[in-house]
Amino acid sequence: MHQGAGKFKADMPRVLADEGNELSPAMRHLLNEVFGELGDLEQRIAAMNREIEAIAARSDTARRLMTVPGVGPLASTALLASAGNGRQFRKARDLAAWLGLVSREYSTGGKTRLLGISKRGNEYLRRMIIHGARSCVTHLDRSRDRLGPWLDGLESRMHKNKVTVALAAKIARILWVVLTKPGASYERRDPAFG
Repeated sequence: MHQGAGKFKADMPRVLADEGNELSPAMRHLLNEVFGELGDLEQRIAAMNREIEAIAARSDTARRLMTVPGVGPLASTALLASAGNGRQFRKARDLAAWLGLVSREYSTGGKTRLLGISKRGNEYLRRMIIHGARSCVTHLDRSRDRLGPWLDGLESRMHKNKVTVALAAKIARILWVVLTKPGASYERRDPAFG
């Protein structure tokens, strides 16, 4: 069989129907049951995704959060469930720190050293925002988005993973603004007019 989920799902019925292969009848029956369970599980996941999308579509705040690049229905509803209206954070950096997206600091004797991200806070949300940022680093139309020149500058001097986490921290700060300011949303202004 070919590798990959799509090819597996397409090839599996053919393999199960082929009586000439080396599968025993018991194994063929077991694989048939497991393949049926996989189909049922995919249907349940699709139904839950539709339910989450419907919840996000009904919430004005979730719709505004989804205007931010890299944030979809799942991340917006998870952020709303975890952070509420965001008023418990005094500033945008506090939300980024709560998510564990800020640098850990080790300072002594007047010497300031910034280490990697703290990774404290909400691991689930941090992972979703970092995955959204990774998608943006790869697929964002940089000529039409105000984040484009900023990302280009970062990529010229940093590794792609550091750029991704920096963008995730910036996205978290933008999310705080959208959460706390009524009616605010992200505007993808052309960088020439930004």
